Amino acid sequence: MAAVSTTTAPDSNSSSTASVAGSVSFAEALRVWTRIGWLSFGGPAGQIALMHRELVEQRRWISESRFLHALNYCMLLPGPEAQQLATYIGWLMHRTWGGIVAGALFVIPGVLAMLLLSWLYVRYSGVAAMTVVFFGLKAAVLAIVVSAVLRIGSRALKNSFMVGIAAAAFVTIWAFHVPFPLVVLGAALIGFFASKYVSSNSHGSASEVADDGEYIVDRMHAEGHLSHAQPSTRRAVVVTITCIALWLAPVAAVAVWLGSQHVLVKEGVMFSQTAVVTFGGAYAVLAYVAQRAVEHLQWLQPGEMIDGLALAETTPGPLIMVLQFVGFLAAYRFAEPLNPWVAATLGALLTTWVTFLPSFLFIFLGAPYMESLRRHRGLNAALSCVTAAVVGVILNLSIWFAIHTLFGRVHRIDAGPMQLDVPEWATIEPGAVLLSLAAFIALTRYKLSMVWVLLGCVLVGGAYWWVRFA
Repeated sequence: MAAVSTTTAPDSNSSSTASVAGSVSFAEALRVWTRIGWLSFGGPAGQIALMHRELVEQRRWISESRFLHALNYCMLLPGPEAQQLATYIGWLMHRTWGGIVAGALFVIPGVLAMLLLSWLYVRYSGVAAMTVVFFGLKAAVLAIVVSAVLRIGSRALKNSFMVGIAAAAFVTIWAFHVPFPLVVLGAALIGFFASKYVSSNSHGSASEVADDGEYIVDRMHAEGHLSHAQPSTRRAVVVTITCIALWLAPVAAVAVWLGSQHVLVKEGVMFSQTAVVTFGGAYAVLAYVAQRAVEHLQWLQPGEMIDGLALAETTPGPLIMVLQFVGFLAAYRFAEPLNPWVAATLGALLTTWVTFLPSFLFIFLGAPYMESLRRHRGLNAALSCVTAAVVGVILNLSIWFAIHTLFGRVHRIDAGPMQLDVPEWATIEPGAVLLSLAAFIALTRYKLSMVWVLLGCVLVGGAYWWVRFA
């Protein structure tokens, strides 16, 4: 961990007073990553929006171009891109320990929340008692996601070419349900082969890589303080061996303890495979896991997978936390010879470990090479198009989230090759609409802290729910 000088973090509401006089102390970064971890609601769109707001706009720790460059790389990886982005930025600022702390603190609040909710789900057979809290929380999350589309889109879509890429990405995912990895790959290939056009017509876009002295990480790079961001074959080998050993050790230990056929071992193996073969975020993971855990292994009932996703959507942390829910239920039901609650807890924690540890491997191994290629014209053109495609993806998530937040019922229409999720307008919930609109205004016009917006929506939404439905 590099020795760095201390600066005073600005108040989260005062971006104009952000201090850039020196580097960020590890203790200060620890506080900020803890804050982000507990506020990271809303899936990848909301989480990316939160980090952009905290790290780029308010604290000015990292510039727009570096933030998007890191995000583009994380979008190409299997696993939770928002958690990987936090790990990447933490690693840039404070080396390996910075990445470990940023990535872990992004996950730990969600682990604790999901563990509690899983226990309540099994104990009380459902999630109905949580509806009141979730009503207001979802309205706030919708506002966060929509503001993310506007902020990132305004910066990434600097010309008609990029707007076209974003529009094409949105249509292919929203209407035709093209897998996310294919959308990203297609955007990258278009950008790479059109690199001359993109580089000459996207000044100020995501492909811009000049260091900006107003931002701490960029100034550290300009002053030569990011030596750990240089590729090293020896370091790559050490990182790979260490991460793989840490990744597989708990699974091997459980196999020795309980035998290779125990459900905990099967969970460790299955979710280790899931961590490296599933691209496209939690929704792609859900389809993959549902096929194996519900249809083949019969660990869960089909409706329980949807319940798990609902819990993951309303807790801090990545949506892929739904896998922890699956691990909890499966181990609870096939616990022998362990106590069901002990087995369930171990299953949840083991699932989380093998799901997230590969993300640290991908960042610590690949990030130095991505940093060294920041000025490669073809790569930057490709990543600029990936950024534009990501705007389309986030817009799709925004619409999906809005439909399921503001309407009571949604059905799917098949129109040839298109499959459209259409809400039933008679089921619109006016309270959710007004609450989401108020949260959006509070965030964008009055720049209120995320904490106050979330808390206000929970309190107002809960009161509205009791008056309307109690």
